Amino acid sequence: MDEGMMVLIEDECERMGIAMLGVADAEAWEGPPFEPWPPEAYRPKSIFNWARSVIVLGMPVTLPIVDSAPSINYHELYRTVNAFLDQSAYLLSERMNRSGARAVYLSRDGYGGLTALRHNPRASFSHRHAAYLAGLGTFGLNNMLLTEEYGPRVRFVSVMTDAELPYGTPMDEDLCIRCLRCVRQCPVGAVSDAGYPNGLIDKDLCRKRSEELYLSHMSPCGICIKVCPVGNDRERFGRQEMGVYIDGSKEPGLTASWEHLRKHGGSSE
Repeated sequence: MDEGMMVLIEDECERMGIAMLGVADAEAWEGPPFEPWPPEAYRPKSIFNWARSVIVLGMPVTLPIVDSAPSINYHELYRTVNAFLDQSAYLLSERMNRSGARAVYLSRDGYGGLTALRHNPRASFSHRHAAYLAGLGTFGLNNMLLTEEYGPRVRFVSVMTDAELPYGTPMDEDLCIRCLRCVRQCPVGAVSDAGYPNGLIDKDLCRKRSEELYLSHMSPCGICIKVCPVGNDRERFGRQEMGVYIDGSKEPGLTASWEHLRKHGGSSE
């Protein structure tokens, strides 16, 4: 076990301001804990046969901005967080390489845009499965990884390395409370109530919705993550009242701010 390398990783992540850090065993993808599971070609040992550990970095998308989704502000926040994660993972991998390990980061999205998803609706690597195996959260009905701190309002990126690090393990407690809010409030009916992994999201419907919003610089949709009640960020921002997402008249000042943010970058939703 390379404890010195783990200290270096923790120090670098602290310096860069990374909110969540976890490590998964590269071997954990074999003998899947449930099906469907990422195919063989999408597993760490298939991508880099020397990989021993998968480091997962996570950053939140801030709840008050997610609340305005779909909006230009959420669109820009999403892009900013993705870019920060990519840069941070790259810098961490190069710092590790200079310290004697082999490390390669895999980009945050890795699918080439919405048009590319028509032909191949899968990213080159699933960071949410890596985060699950690292013990950072569990899957919700919306197929997103739910975390204790931010619910599904968090983005992940991964670094593969040959360093043998202390691994996390999947959480025992299921964070999804099956409230069905993400199912009922999806504007295109893409979310199943069967529960992940049995109920997979309709990727084509989700993609088409994002394509429509992209024309107004207001993608991604974000509805299924903003209406999720899971996450300590709700208490931090005083956002425990979930009825406002259905009946905006309950908090007119709040919904007025959403309407303001949605007027910029595209037509009001």
